[in-house]
Amino acid sequence: MILVDSSVWIDFFRGGHSAPSLVLAQCLGDSSRELGMPDLVLFEVMRGFRSGPLMREAQALMGALPQVEIGGADNALQAAEHYRRLRAKGRTVRSPIDVLLASYCMTHGHVLLHRDADFESLKDLGGLDTWPH
Repeated sequence: MILVDSSVWIDFFRGGHSAPSLVLAQCLGDSSRELGMPDLVLFEVMRGFRSGPLMREAQALMGALPQVEIGGADNALQAAEHYRRLRAKGRTVRSPIDVLLASYCMTHGHVLLHRDADFESLKDLGGLDTWPH
């Protein structure tokens, strides 16, 4: 399964043409690619819309994907451990949701599509499969 970070969704809905946004568009049009919608990413993306047709379109599109709950005690504890390991190396990830998302992907073997440099720090811990590689 491919999980998509909010950085890509936001760029996609703004009509961006970054490589990850184009990959997302391809995946959405290819039924052989399994995309999942992390609950906290849904929150991050939807909180940015004011209202209107684009908001409803986004909600329908993301709501039609298999929903993945990345919170929960087990993942929270694993994410906290990943965060502490990075801090010990002198690195700080700005978004706690990014740490939860990366930890979930690491634990469940999912690929993460992103356009956020913080995930590269998390990738250094090992076990995080990202696009771009």
